[in-house]
Amino acid sequence: ILNYDIMARFRRRTCIILLLFILFICSIMMALKTLRPDRAGFGDPFGLGLLPELQQRTVLLDNKQNSLNRIQGDTATRVSNLHGITVNTMKAYMPPVNKLEEELSSPNYNFHIFYYSWFGNPQFDGKYIHWNHPLLPHWDPKIANNYPKGRHNPPEDIGSNFYPELGSYSSKDPSVIEAHMKQMRSASTGVIVLSWYPPGMADENGEPTDDLVPVILDYAHKYNLKVTFHIEPYKDRDDRSMYHNVKYIIDKYGGHPAFYRHKTSTGRFLPMFYVYDSYVTIPEIWANLLTLSGSQTIRNTPYDALFIALLVEERHKHDIHRSGFDGMYTYFATNGFSYGSSHHNWASLKAFCDSNNLMFIPSVGPGYIDTSIRPWNNHNTRNRVNGKYYETAFSAALLVRPEIISITSFNEWHEGTQIEKAVPKRTGQVVYLDYKPHKPNVYLELTQKWSEKYRKEQEQWLM
Repeated sequence: ILNYDIMARFRRRTCIILLLFILFICSIMMALKTLRPDRAGFGDPFGLGLLPELQQRTVLLDNKQNSLNRIQGDTATRVSNLHGITVNTMKAYMPPVNKLEEELSSPNYNFHIFYYSWFGNPQFDGKYIHWNHPLLPHWDPKIANNYPKGRHNPPEDIGSNFYPELGSYSSKDPSVIEAHMKQMRSASTGVIVLSWYPPGMADENGEPTDDLVPVILDYAHKYNLKVTFHIEPYKDRDDRSMYHNVKYIIDKYGGHPAFYRHKTSTGRFLPMFYVYDSYVTIPEIWANLLTLSGSQTIRNTPYDALFIALLVEERHKHDIHRSGFDGMYTYFATNGFSYGSSHHNWASLKAFCDSNNLMFIPSVGPGYIDTSIRPWNNHNTRNRVNGKYYETAFSAALLVRPEIISITSFNEWHEGTQIEKAVPKRTGQVVYLDYKPHKPNVYLELTQKWSEKYRKEQEQWLM
C-alpha cells in the first residue's frame, strides 16, 4: 500500500510537471510568432482586407480615393478665429535659429521618419482632433455587429492603445513641436517625412494642416533636421493635380534651409516626395507626370524631384517601374501584413530595384496595434517584445544595404507604431500599454543606437 501511494504521488507530480512544460512551450511559440509572423502558416498574409481596394481594384479605384479623403468644404468660413490667432501666436513665439547648446546626437539624413501634425485639442483648436477618433466598423456587417461603435472621448479616453507623455496635445502647440523636434534629433534621425494634404484638404477625421508647414520647417531647422513630404491620397489626385501640388510645395517651401534635397548618384540635389497609396492610380496616369515623354511631365523642369511609391503587393514593383517612379518604400510596421512589409521579401525587392535603377527604402517599426480604432483587427497586432521587434526590423533592413531607411513612425498613435515618449496611464475605462520595464524614451534610444550602427555599416559598404 505504501509503495502504491508513493507511485501515485510520483505520477501526479510527473503529470503536473509535464503540463507546465507544455504550457511553457506554447508561450514560447506565441512570443516567436510576434517576432516572425511573416512565415506563420495561417493562410493569406494577415489583414490584407484592411486594403479592400486590393481585393476589388478595378471596381473600387475611384471609390477608394473618394472614401479615404474628402475636401474640407468651405474651409475659409469654417476655420475659427482661434485658429488664426494660434498661427500668429506661433510665429510670435518662434525662437531664433541658434546653435543648440546641449549635446544631441548628430542627425542621420539617411534615417527618415514619418510624422503626423493632425492632432488637436480645445486649447489650440477649439476641439479635440484625432484623439477622439471614431471606432471604425469592419466591412463585413456580420463581424461589425460584434464590436463596439462610437468614438473616443479625450483627454482620458483617446484613440490609441498607448498614452503620450505630452498628453492629448495639439500639433499647433509650439512647445509640442519643439519637443518633437528635440526627440527626433535625440534619436539621430535626420529627415522628417511630413504627412501632407493640399491647402484646404485633410483626412476624413482631421482638419487642413498645410498652414503648419512653415512653423515645422523653422523648428526643424533649429534642430538641424530636414523636412520632406508624404503626399497623402487626396481627392482627385492624378498627374495634373500632382504637378500643381509639387509646384506649390517647391515654390512655397523649397527655399527654406530645412527643405530636404537628396543628392543623387549623378550629383544633383533633388527634393523627395513619398506618395502614399500610389497604387490606387494606374501606371499610365503616373507615367504622364514621371516619364520624359509624358504629357504632363515634371522631368527636367525646375520641379523635378525623386518620387517614392508605396509597394504593397509584389506585382506593384512592375507598376512602379512602368510609372516612372524613382523608388519604393514599404511603410507598414506589421511584418507579414503585406508582401512589401514582410522582412524576408526585402532582399528580392532590393535586387529588383538595383537592376532597374530604383531606390529601395524599407520601413521599420517598433510594433503595431490599432485595436483602439479597429477593435476587430487584433490579428494584426505585433507585440513590441520590449524593443526586440524593432531591433529585428532594423537587422532585416541593414541586411539589404539600403541607401535610406524609413521609420514608421514618430507619432502615428492610432496604429501604435509611435516611438514618441509614452507613459503608463490607467483610467476608469482603459489601462493603456506602456514601454515598461524601460523608460519613456527607450525607442528614441534604440533608434539612435541603430542610426549609429547603420552609419558605421554604410562606411564599410562604400569601402
